[in-house]
Amino acid sequence: MTGAAARRSVAAAGQENRSMTGFAEQVVAGLADAGAAAAAAEGPEAAMRALTAFCHATLGDHAAAARPGALKPGERDYRVSGCFLVTPDRRWHMLVGNVGFPPEQARLMIPIEGGHPGRVMRSGQPLLLANTDEDQDFRQYLKTSRMGSSAYAPMVWRGEFLGQIVVAAQARWTYRPEDLAALVLASRLAAASWVAQGGPDWLRANADPPDAWRVTLDGM
Repeated sequence: MTGAAARRSVAAAGQENRSMTGFAEQVVAGLADAGAAAAAAEGPEAAMRALTAFCHATLGDHAAAARPGALKPGERDYRVSGCFLVTPDRRWHMLVGNVGFPPEQARLMIPIEGGHPGRVMRSGQPLLLANTDEDQDFRQYLKTSRMGSSAYAPMVWRGEFLGQIVVAAQARWTYRPEDLAALVLASRLAAASWVAQGGPDWLRANADPPDAWRVTLDGM
């Protein structure tokens, strides 16, 4: 490597480090605000929405759509976020506190074993799909379109899997490892806020909603 090339490499590394530092600072500040909003929220769903709003606004490469191949013809650049809570009968993941989902899917119900939410429940581990085209098991549960990038982080309280917080974007390569790490932090806050706000009792009273939008294992 020539001296000029080495200097360019060092400069690029420095720029990347500064970018990561800025992202980390943004995440810390955003989670502090979202956690405070969740604690002050009136009820468990409002608390979850305070956290999913942070994830929707902050996580992901917002320039990903400009990459060649990120969007196919007819697709558009948009994102969604929400919490999927396990219903008391353990048959469904029910959407709570969403941002960006179609209004009629505010109570989206995914079979407990369905798709990648089911995989996260079985493994108990966070999951990143930078490009969903590369995973043949990906299922479309969103009514409006198939999403191109997604991330999932389990909500666990005293060893019990409560559900998960999810982000998804139509543009491929939107979500990166650093976004998954931030989503895991948000999921820890979400689990504590859910319990503190009486989420389990709320879920027992609302687990069979009249506006439920139930999908099959195979999705849309």
